[in-house]
Amino acid sequence: MRKRLPEPHNVGKEEIAAMTQVIRTGPLSGFLGTASKRFLGGKYVKLLEADYAKTFKVKHAVSFNSATTALQASIVALGIGPGDEVIVPPYTMAASVTCVIQSGATPIFADIDERTFCIDPKSVESRITPRTKAIMVVNLFGQGADFAKLLPLAKERGIAIIEDNAQSPGATWRKTYLGTVGDIGIFSLNVHKAIQTGEGGVLVTNNDTYALRAQLCRNHGEAVVDDMPEYNAGPIFGSNYRMAEVIAAMARVQLKRLGFLTKKRVQLAERLRKGLQGIPGLTPAYVHPDNTHVYYRFAIRVDEKVLGISRDILADAMAAEGFPLSKGYVKPIYLMKLFQERKAFNNTHFPFEKNTYYDGNPDYSKGLCPVVERMYEKEFTLTDICQHPYTAQHVDLFLTAIKKILAHTHELA
Repeated sequence: MRKRLPEPHNVGKEEIAAMTQVIRTGPLSGFLGTASKRFLGGKYVKLLEADYAKTFKVKHAVSFNSATTALQASIVALGIGPGDEVIVPPYTMAASVTCVIQSGATPIFADIDERTFCIDPKSVESRITPRTKAIMVVNLFGQGADFAKLLPLAKERGIAIIEDNAQSPGATWRKTYLGTVGDIGIFSLNVHKAIQTGEGGVLVTNNDTYALRAQLCRNHGEAVVDDMPEYNAGPIFGSNYRMAEVIAAMARVQLKRLGFLTKKRVQLAERLRKGLQGIPGLTPAYVHPDNTHVYYRFAIRVDEKVLGISRDILADAMAAEGFPLSKGYVKPIYLMKLFQERKAFNNTHFPFEKNTYYDGNPDYSKGLCPVVERMYEKEFTLTDICQHPYTAQHVDLFLTAIKKILAHTHELA
């Protein structure tokens, strides 16, 4: 058994210097929850937002203390609430879905594409009802969904698209940055992401009203609008979703490194993809010709009949070699207790069952999304071997370990 690889960590001297400067000089937060110059934050928050807007070629960038709260703000920005439905994928971090419930709207699950693992436009179309107000498109593992089909589908029906782009910063669809293809995009600065500050998030949009409502949601908007007589974009209340100055300073440095980190991950991923070509039964994620892929994680589909061993046996054997593989990704979200019991707000069944505002009947039963269930149970695995600071040598050792295991499948089976 090999020694387990260290956790990826990409913070260097520049980040430390930027954070130290803020700690020494202050203030640690530039926000005030009043209608004043400080309502939109301090120096470094504003600089970070300007950096994001420039980098990703959008009109507005709004920072948050996490991508989760940025997702919540995206629902608020669109004015989605009780009686509304949002179509979501089941193979994602729970926050991509729970942000819908937090505003009293109802999530409706669509299946995923078995090649890209992103939401399937055909399944989306079958889930649309008159109550559908938005589609949550999660650009999973480093590439986008099939926007060539999703965009006209949404436009035809007047449905907004939110991009959860936490895992795919820097990737593109038809030369447009993911996160800026839809109406609102969300970027993450969580410790596990391509660029990170521990926690943090950024919402981007080209819509003035959405940006303003997101800013109000971030900073106790209900306490501010009375002093904004020109505001007429609908009722709002918010919370404290604000980013600290020290985090913004670190994020600015990390953002500058995105190109370097992405280039390195892509090089390692291409090396790994080439090395897997001669191994029947292991298929990397399909890269749509409209997309570039930045490989937040390297996803692999396992065909146990061809491979000779199950996905789980392969994962256990790789872990013993020092290269852990996942067994699936996350449990399909609709199979979580929250949805099976249909209880989010104490013992009520709001917003899942018929009420004053909602006359729908969402399906959360097992079998709802057969592709995602099959992936989770036996076909899907992923590795982070392409992340910084891993090297080509690590990738080669990873491939050597797989080949060693597959040379002994008769014993393992």
